[in-house]
Amino acid sequence: MTVKVLFMKKYFLIAVGFCCLISCNNNAIDKPDNLIEKDKMVDIIYDLTILQAMRGNFQAKLDSNNIDAANYVYKKYKIDSLQFANSNRYYASDVASYNRMYNRVNERLVSEKAKADTLAKKEEDQIKNKLKLQEEISKTDTVKKKKMQIKLAN
Repeated sequence: MTVKVLFMKKYFLIAVGFCCLISCNNNAIDKPDNLIEKDKMVDIIYDLTILQAMRGNFQAKLDSNNIDAANYVYKKYKIDSLQFANSNRYYASDVASYNRMYNRVNERLVSEKAKADTLAKKEEDQIKNKLKLQEEISKTDTVKKKKMQIKLAN
């Protein structure tokens, strides 16, 4: 029985190896006639990612404004769903290149997040400064209050 099991394992491993070789051949997908250029494709994927994230947080607003993320992006870039699907399939057939495209999208997302965080921090600091000034106004005399209120209004 042990010899039979070893024999089966050997042929199973050979079969798995053969399947891997067949699946790894370089039969590339034919380039579509209306292929979206890589830079534009990166922009499209970026926009779709942002809109997908918005969908999770602001679904009601998107619905109330009748915004469909995919259709919005298709109109923005003057493409259709078939063109996008064919281009996406073509680029996905070269995994290394497709991975580099998604890395570009990710770098852009990280960069935009850093900018947004910086702006949010700046706005938070401004609000804190105004609250501090208002607190000072409430503790000072009338003349100083008027001067500070004028400063706060500006």
